[in-house]
Amino acid sequence: MPMVTVLRSLAFNLIYVTWTAMLGVLYLPLLAAPRRVVVGATKLWLAGLRATAWHVAGVRYRIEGLENLPAGPVIVAAKHQSAWDTFLFHGLLDDPAYVLKRELFRIPLVGWYMKAAGMVGIDRAAGASALKAMMRACGAVLAEGRQVIIFPEGTRTAPGDSRPYHPGVAALYQRFPDVPVVPVALNSGRVWHRKAFLKHPGVVSVRILPPMDRGLDRRRFLEDLRARVEGAVADLPDPGAAIESRARDAAPSP
Repeated sequence: MPMVTVLRSLAFNLIYVTWTAMLGVLYLPLLAAPRRVVVGATKLWLAGLRATAWHVAGVRYRIEGLENLPAGPVIVAAKHQSAWDTFLFHGLLDDPAYVLKRELFRIPLVGWYMKAAGMVGIDRAAGASALKAMMRACGAVLAEGRQVIIFPEGTRTAPGDSRPYHPGVAALYQRFPDVPVVPVALNSGRVWHRKAFLKHPGVVSVRILPPMDRGLDRRRFLEDLRARVEGAVADLPDPGAAIESRARDAAPSP
Protein backbone atom coordinates (compact mmCIF):
# COMPACT_ATOMS: atom_id res chain seq x y z
CA MET A 1 0.00 0.00 0.00
CA PRO A 2 1.59 3.36 -1.03
CA MET A 3 2.42 5.46 2.02
CA VAL A 4 0.99 8.53 0.27
CA THR A 5 -2.46 6.88 0.26
CA VAL A 6 -2.20 6.22 3.98
CA LEU A 7 -1.16 9.81 4.68
CA ARG A 8 -3.89 11.29 2.46
CA SER A 9 -6.49 9.06 4.10
CA LEU A 10 -5.31 10.13 7.55
CA ALA A 11 -5.43 13.79 6.53
CA PHE A 12 -8.95 13.38 5.17
CA ASN A 13 -10.21 11.75 8.34
CA LEU A 14 -8.66 14.43 10.54
CA ILE A 15 -10.21 17.20 8.45
CA TYR A 16 -13.54 15.35 8.37
CA VAL A 17 -13.70 15.14 12.17
CA THR A 18 -12.52 18.73 12.67
CA TRP A 19 -14.87 20.21 10.04
CA THR A 20 -17.84 18.22 11.32
CA ALA A 21 -17.22 19.04 14.98
CA MET A 22 -16.60 22.74 14.27
CA LEU A 23 -19.74 23.23 12.18
CA GLY A 24 -21.73 20.95 14.47
CA VAL A 25 -21.11 23.31 17.37
CA LEU A 26 -21.47 26.52 15.35
CA TYR A 27 -24.76 25.27 13.88
CA LEU A 28 -26.43 24.55 17.23
CA PRO A 29 -28.56 27.74 17.17
CA LEU A 30 -29.88 26.64 13.76
CA LEU A 31 -31.78 23.79 15.41
CA ALA A 32 -34.36 26.42 16.31
CA ALA A 33 -34.36 27.93 12.80
CA PRO A 34 -36.66 27.06 9.86
CA ARG A 35 -35.88 23.74 8.19
CA ARG A 36 -34.62 25.34 4.95
CA VAL A 37 -31.95 27.18 6.94
CA VAL A 38 -30.71 23.85 8.26
CA VAL A 39 -30.72 22.45 4.72
CA GLY A 40 -28.55 25.32 3.51
CA ALA A 41 -26.13 24.74 6.37
CA THR A 42 -26.07 21.02 5.58
CA LYS A 43 -25.20 21.76 1.96
CA LEU A 44 -22.19 23.79 3.11
CA TRP A 45 -21.01 20.99 5.41
CA LEU A 46 -21.33 18.34 2.69
CA ALA A 47 -19.74 20.56 0.03
CA GLY A 48 -16.73 20.85 2.34
CA LEU A 49 -16.54 17.07 2.67
CA ARG A 50 -16.75 16.54 -1.09
CA ALA A 51 -14.03 19.12 -1.64
CA THR A 52 -11.83 17.51 1.01
CA ALA A 53 -12.32 14.07 -0.53
CA TRP A 54 -11.42 15.53 -3.95
CA HIS A 55 -8.38 17.62 -3.03
CA VAL A 56 -6.99 15.72 -0.05
CA ALA A 57 -7.89 12.06 -0.56
CA GLY A 58 -7.93 12.23 -4.37
CA VAL A 59 -11.50 10.86 -4.58
CA ARG A 60 -12.86 12.74 -7.57
CA TYR A 61 -16.10 12.15 -9.41
CA ARG A 62 -17.92 12.70 -12.66
CA ILE A 63 -21.66 12.83 -13.26
CA GLU A 64 -23.37 11.40 -16.34
CA GLY A 65 -27.01 11.86 -17.27
CA LEU A 66 -27.96 15.00 -15.38
CA GLU A 67 -30.58 15.58 -18.07
CA ASN A 68 -32.43 12.53 -16.66
CA LEU A 69 -32.94 14.23 -13.31
CA PRO A 70 -36.13 16.34 -13.47
CA ALA A 71 -36.77 19.38 -11.32
CA GLY A 72 -39.28 19.16 -8.52
CA PRO A 73 -40.41 16.03 -6.70
CA VAL A 74 -38.59 12.85 -7.70
CA ILE A 75 -37.72 9.50 -6.16
CA VAL A 76 -34.04 8.64 -6.63
CA ALA A 77 -33.24 4.92 -6.30
CA ALA A 78 -29.47 4.74 -5.97
CA LYS A 79 -26.79 2.11 -5.57
CA HIS A 80 -25.03 2.44 -2.21
CA GLN A 81 -21.40 1.34 -1.86
CA SER A 82 -19.77 3.77 0.58
CA ALA A 83 -20.26 6.70 2.92
CA TRP A 84 -19.25 8.99 0.03
CA ASP A 85 -22.68 8.40 -1.53
CA THR A 86 -24.33 10.27 1.34
CA PHE A 87 -22.25 13.36 0.53
CA LEU A 88 -23.40 13.48 -3.07
CA PHE A 89 -27.07 14.29 -3.50
CA HIS A 90 -27.17 17.59 -1.62
CA GLY A 91 -24.86 18.81 -4.38
CA LEU A 92 -27.20 17.62 -7.15
CA LEU A 93 -30.68 18.28 -5.77
CA ASP A 94 -32.43 21.27 -4.26
CA ASP A 95 -33.85 19.77 -1.06
CA PRO A 96 -33.37 15.99 -0.80
CA ALA A 97 -34.54 13.70 1.98
CA TYR A 98 -32.67 10.45 2.51
CA VAL A 99 -34.61 7.42 3.72
CA LEU A 100 -32.46 6.11 6.58
CA LYS A 101 -32.67 4.10 9.77
CA ARG A 102 -34.12 6.12 12.62
CA GLU A 103 -31.29 5.19 15.00
CA LEU A 104 -29.03 7.62 13.10
CA PHE A 105 -31.00 10.52 14.57
CA ARG A 106 -29.47 9.64 17.95
CA ILE A 107 -25.93 10.46 16.81
CA PRO A 108 -24.88 13.66 18.61
CA LEU A 109 -24.83 16.73 16.35
CA VAL A 110 -24.93 14.95 12.97
CA GLY A 111 -28.08 13.02 13.82
CA TRP A 112 -29.77 16.11 15.22
CA TYR A 113 -29.19 17.99 11.98
CA MET A 114 -30.39 15.04 9.90
CA LYS A 115 -33.70 15.20 11.73
CA ALA A 116 -33.90 19.00 11.60
CA ALA A 117 -33.20 18.96 7.83
CA GLY A 118 -36.18 16.67 7.25
CA MET A 119 -34.63 13.29 6.59
CA VAL A 120 -37.00 10.29 6.68
CA GLY A 121 -36.17 8.04 9.64
CA ILE A 122 -37.51 4.48 9.58
CA ASP A 123 -37.76 2.03 12.49
CA ARG A 124 -36.67 -1.17 10.74
CA ALA A 125 -37.86 -3.31 13.65
CA ALA A 126 -41.44 -2.09 13.26
CA GLY A 127 -42.27 -4.37 10.33
CA ALA A 128 -45.31 -3.42 8.26
CA SER A 129 -45.90 -0.28 10.31
CA ALA A 130 -42.45 0.96 9.27
CA LEU A 131 -43.48 0.79 5.62
CA LYS A 132 -46.67 2.74 6.35
CA ALA A 133 -44.70 5.36 8.27
CA MET A 134 -42.22 5.67 5.38
CA MET A 135 -45.05 6.15 2.90
CA ARG A 136 -46.57 8.95 5.00
CA ALA A 137 -43.24 10.69 5.53
CA CYS A 138 -42.18 10.40 1.88
CA GLY A 139 -45.61 11.60 0.76
CA ALA A 140 -45.14 14.74 2.84
CA VAL A 141 -41.65 15.25 1.37
CA LEU A 142 -42.89 14.92 -2.21
CA ALA A 143 -45.90 17.15 -1.56
CA GLU A 144 -43.44 19.92 -0.64
CA GLY A 145 -41.75 19.53 -4.04
CA ARG A 146 -38.72 17.86 -2.48
CA GLN A 147 -36.77 14.79 -3.57
CA VAL A 148 -36.62 11.38 -1.87
CA ILE A 149 -33.32 9.45 -1.93
CA ILE A 150 -33.67 5.74 -1.25
CA PHE A 151 -31.08 2.98 -1.39
CA PRO A 152 -33.13 -0.05 -2.52
CA GLU A 153 -30.70 -2.60 -1.07
CA GLY A 154 -31.07 -0.99 2.35
CA THR A 155 -27.35 -0.91 3.13
CA ARG A 156 -23.92 -0.48 1.60
CA THR A 157 -22.74 -3.30 -0.66
CA ALA A 158 -19.21 -4.09 -1.75
CA PRO A 159 -18.31 -3.73 -5.43
CA GLY A 160 -19.46 -6.79 -7.33
CA ASP A 161 -22.05 -7.66 -4.68
CA SER A 162 -25.79 -7.14 -4.80
CA ARG A 163 -28.55 -7.67 -2.27
CA PRO A 164 -32.26 -8.12 -2.88
CA TYR A 165 -34.04 -4.85 -3.62
CA HIS A 166 -36.46 -4.10 -0.79
CA PRO A 167 -40.16 -3.62 -1.56
CA GLY A 168 -40.22 -0.10 -0.07
CA VAL A 169 -39.05 1.51 -3.31
CA ALA A 170 -41.74 -0.41 -5.24
CA ALA A 171 -44.37 0.76 -2.74
CA LEU A 172 -43.31 4.37 -3.35
CA TYR A 173 -43.44 3.81 -7.11
CA GLN A 174 -47.01 2.53 -6.90
CA ARG A 175 -48.28 4.99 -4.29
CA PHE A 176 -47.00 8.03 -6.20
CA PRO A 177 -47.42 7.09 -9.87
CA ASP A 178 -46.97 10.67 -11.12
CA VAL A 179 -43.55 11.06 -9.46
CA PRO A 180 -40.59 9.92 -11.60
CA VAL A 181 -38.39 7.15 -10.16
CA VAL A 182 -34.84 7.78 -11.33
CA PRO A 183 -32.24 4.97 -10.97
CA VAL A 184 -28.64 5.94 -10.18
CA ALA A 185 -25.59 3.72 -10.62
CA LEU A 186 -22.22 4.49 -9.05
CA ASN A 187 -18.96 2.77 -8.16
CA SER A 188 -17.70 4.66 -5.12
CA GLY A 189 -16.88 1.42 -3.31
CA ARG A 190 -13.97 0.85 -5.69
CA VAL A 191 -12.05 3.71 -4.03
CA TRP A 192 -13.87 4.15 -0.69
CA HIS A 193 -14.47 0.71 0.77
CA ARG A 194 -17.20 -0.12 3.26
CA LYS A 195 -16.08 0.61 6.83
CA ALA A 196 -12.50 1.11 5.66
CA PHE A 197 -10.03 3.76 6.76
CA LEU A 198 -8.20 4.02 3.44
CA LYS A 199 -9.51 6.17 0.59
CA HIS A 200 -7.86 5.31 -2.71
CA PRO A 201 -7.42 8.03 -5.34
CA GLY A 202 -9.66 7.61 -8.35
CA VAL A 203 -12.59 9.01 -10.28
CA VAL A 204 -15.99 7.80 -9.07
CA SER A 205 -18.55 7.51 -11.87
CA VAL A 206 -22.16 8.45 -11.10
CA ARG A 207 -24.59 7.54 -13.89
CA ILE A 208 -28.12 8.95 -13.67
CA LEU A 209 -30.38 6.73 -15.77
CA PRO A 210 -33.66 7.65 -17.46
CA PRO A 211 -36.75 7.43 -15.23
CA MET A 212 -38.46 4.08 -14.87
CA ASP A 213 -41.45 3.29 -17.08
CA ARG A 214 -44.84 4.03 -15.55
CA GLY A 215 -47.52 1.48 -14.79
CA LEU A 216 -45.40 -1.61 -14.03
CA ASP A 217 -46.56 -4.11 -11.45
CA ARG A 218 -44.47 -4.38 -8.29
CA ARG A 219 -42.50 -7.47 -9.30
CA ARG A 220 -41.71 -6.21 -12.78
CA PHE A 221 -40.70 -2.84 -11.41
CA LEU A 222 -38.22 -4.35 -8.93
CA GLU A 223 -36.79 -6.67 -11.57
CA ASP A 224 -36.34 -3.86 -14.07
CA LEU A 225 -34.90 -1.46 -11.50
CA ARG A 226 -32.37 -4.01 -10.30
CA ALA A 227 -31.39 -5.00 -13.83
CA ARG A 228 -30.88 -1.41 -14.91
CA VAL A 229 -28.89 -0.30 -11.86
CA GLU A 230 -26.71 -3.40 -11.57
CA GLY A 231 -26.13 -3.49 -15.33
CA ALA A 232 -25.04 0.14 -15.33
CA VAL A 233 -22.76 -0.38 -12.31
CA ALA A 234 -21.02 -3.24 -14.12
CA ASP A 235 -20.54 -0.97 -17.15
CA LEU A 236 -18.88 1.90 -15.27
CA PRO A 237 -15.18 2.52 -15.92
CA ASP A 238 -12.47 1.62 -13.42
CA PRO A 239 -12.11 4.61 -11.03
CA GLY A 240 -8.34 4.22 -11.11
CA ALA A 241 -8.08 4.29 -14.90
CA ALA A 242 -8.25 8.09 -15.20
CA ILE A 243 -5.61 8.52 -12.50
CA GLU A 244 -3.29 5.98 -14.16
CA SER A 245 -3.86 7.57 -17.58
CA ARG A 246 -3.03 11.01 -16.21
CA ALA A 247 0.14 9.66 -14.61
CA ARG A 248 1.22 8.02 -17.89
CA ASP A 249 0.55 11.22 -19.83
CA ALA A 250 2.63 13.20 -17.35
CA ALA A 251 5.55 10.76 -17.39
CA PRO A 252 8.60 11.75 -19.49
CA SER A 253 9.13 9.88 -22.72
CA PRO A 254 11.81 7.16 -22.57
